Amino acid sequence: MTAYRYEVFTSDIERHIAAGTYKPGHKLPSVRVLKEKYKTSISTIQNGYEYLMIKGLVESVPKSGYYVSRQPFPAGHIKAVSRPPAVRDAVFRHRLQQTTGEGKPHSTAAFHAAAPGDLLMPQKLLLRTMQQVIRESGAALLRYYPPDGSPLLKEHIVKRAAGYNTLMQPENMLITDGALQALYIALAAVCVPGDVIAVESPCVFSVLEVISMLRLRVVEIPCSSDGFDIDFLKKSCIHVPVKAIVVTPNFHNPTGLLMTTAQKKQLLTVAQYHNIPLIENDIYGDLHFGAERPENILSMDDSGLVMTCASWSKSLAPGIRVGWLYAGKFFSRAEQLKFSLGSSVAPVYQETVAKLLQSRQYDRHVRAFRLQLARNAFMTINLLTTSFPAGIRYTTPQGGYSLWVQLPARTDISRFYVQCDKIGVQFTPGASFSYGNDYQRFFRIVFADKYTARRKQALRLAGQNLR
Repeated sequence: MTAYRYEVFTSDIERHIAAGTYKPGHKLPSVRVLKEKYKTSISTIQNGYEYLMIKGLVESVPKSGYYVSRQPFPAGHIKAVSRPPAVRDAVFRHRLQQTTGEGKPHSTAAFHAAAPGDLLMPQKLLLRTMQQVIRESGAALLRYYPPDGSPLLKEHIVKRAAGYNTLMQPENMLITDGALQALYIALAAVCVPGDVIAVESPCVFSVLEVISMLRLRVVEIPCSSDGFDIDFLKKSCIHVPVKAIVVTPNFHNPTGLLMTTAQKKQLLTVAQYHNIPLIENDIYGDLHFGAERPENILSMDDSGLVMTCASWSKSLAPGIRVGWLYAGKFFSRAEQLKFSLGSSVAPVYQETVAKLLQSRQYDRHVRAFRLQLARNAFMTINLLTTSFPAGIRYTTPQGGYSLWVQLPARTDISRFYVQCDKIGVQFTPGASFSYGNDYQRFFRIVFADKYTARRKQALRLAGQNLR
């Protein structure tokens, strides 16, 4: 993948900080000095400093400049839930209105919807490309497409994946109506009602709903600021007949955390040792805040046990209902299931995404989108640390567009949500991310919309009401 221009100087600064040459409080070179030294633009230097601020290495002092951070993020460490492995019935007790906000009046500040805000969607690009597709293809878009999806689109997905070391064959891929349908097909291909699967905890409620609809049972594997608890998974696989593992290794929802390469390899080793299909949701993989897109687990697999799914609903627009599933050796069963759910995804959407990938316009959009999300993540953390009471804990996302907040033990959580409703702020309650009761004092914040003055003030008020 192409490197950012600012990496030329940010890598130097990171190296000096790691070596101790630049100590906490050290004043860093000005934007203009770095512009001359590295022969680049002011905006490139500013973007680089924003990247270092997001990583918690650098802080900005108004009218003074940039300094090595005295208190790098993250300020709060979220511990994993401590409990023995236990199988739970997948009963989703939380109404979907609690998670989506449907039925509520228009809020002042919605931080609950995991979709890009209107101002961050590439609306003109999408509509212009769609019009081009309609002009070029005409009536062909009104006919049935191949049940497995457009061959051209699959070609572009495979080619793009090769750029982050993931080798796939188009004949083992399905184009689906979003990533959730892909997950449904993957689980149904390897499980039957009553089977036990391992899932992350917290786990996004849409995945929990699919599991419930398939009448599966679950073992919830704790996730914390340290990542996915692989030792807990190992114990679970010894004591429970786990039939599948479902993970989001790249920028997990709701925490925004990234599994390290070592953790991904360890997870794959556990799956291979017990011969368990591993389903990875890579929907946020393109939305990384670092220099390179992270690899997925599929790129490390030689057993055929890994199935990977993704879509463009998070990086382009939620209405673009195009996803994909790489089913590997489970393709035949997955293909049958896909056909039973509907023969083809809307051709106009398939061709629109294919054209964007072919022209590299998607890459240009997603680079700008990533930078905006990274700025929003930094702004969210700033607002949390300055407006919410001492004692809150939160994850520091490395990509995607959500973070996970834990409120202090003394918090009256019912009163908190009542106050949020009064000021028009919507978060997703932590109780929606588990079949149990482990996350009553947690909530998810989504920062995929522009921070207006009104949104900033609403988040400040939410925190001040807790003091």
